[in-house]
Amino acid sequence: MAKTAFLGLGVMGYPMAGHMARAGHEVTVYNRTAAKAEKWVSEYGGAAAATPREAAQGADFVMACVGNDDDLRGICTGEDGAFAGMSSGATFVDHTTVSQQVTLELAEQAAERGLGFVDAPVSGGQAGAENGQLVIMCGGDKAKYDTAEPIMQSYAKLCKRLGESGAGQLCKMVNQICIAGLVQGLSEGLHFAEKAGLDGAAVVDVIGGGAAGSWQMVNRYQTMIADEFEHGFAVDWMRKDLDICLRTANENGASLPVTALVDQFYKDVQKMGGGRWDTSSLIKRLRSFD
Repeated sequence: MAKTAFLGLGVMGYPMAGHMARAGHEVTVYNRTAAKAEKWVSEYGGAAAATPREAAQGADFVMACVGNDDDLRGICTGEDGAFAGMSSGATFVDHTTVSQQVTLELAEQAAERGLGFVDAPVSGGQAGAENGQLVIMCGGDKAKYDTAEPIMQSYAKLCKRLGESGAGQLCKMVNQICIAGLVQGLSEGLHFAEKAGLDGAAVVDVIGGGAAGSWQMVNRYQTMIADEFEHGFAVDWMRKDLDICLRTANENGASLPVTALVDQFYKDVQKMGGGRWDTSSLIKRLRSFD
């Protein structure tokens, strides 16, 4: 079992760190709101630290799951950052969805200190984190990834290295690009069924096992039909991710016309007050035209 730290105890990080503790790893946690860290310790044991640096001291692996590029820089660098507390040979594993740019920047800084750095964004949402069934897409040095993978397996159903630093973040962009188009298509299909007077659940029973089937259809159609949108990844977070995708596409020349359009549809949802609704709320935008 390893000596570890986990930085960031949001809806994803809190259960992920819990799975590490249940797997027998020694876990020290840090959270910007200290009360959340104390609550985690009362539930899982381990220890809480006042700064990322203190949490990382002596740890073989430091895991993180925070909000965005600036949040990640904030917990990694500076006098109180995790890098300052980590010993040479330790590995930092970043589960945040961030830009490839900040990943490459931090991986370089880590290497200068003799640290490993694995970018490892996740898919599966809050339910995947709570059930230990996340999909983790990774980039970084293969030897460092190989040592970190057993730790990640405590909360993963699939963990795969895609290449060198930044490859995990690029794969996560592909994931979000695909989801954006899928959810819009599902929203339009269910909306069409409603307008046509069909039973949406019966329609999904028929088409869900065929070529139209998807995870989104299986896991979201019932709440979409019921006009309930408190069940997953928030629109605000999706727009943050799609912004990363679109900016990267501008840099590498990829054409993402559907993604750009759906991003604007999510902007419409935000204007409706749905920034914290889950991403399946695209159908609510269509219903607003009725």
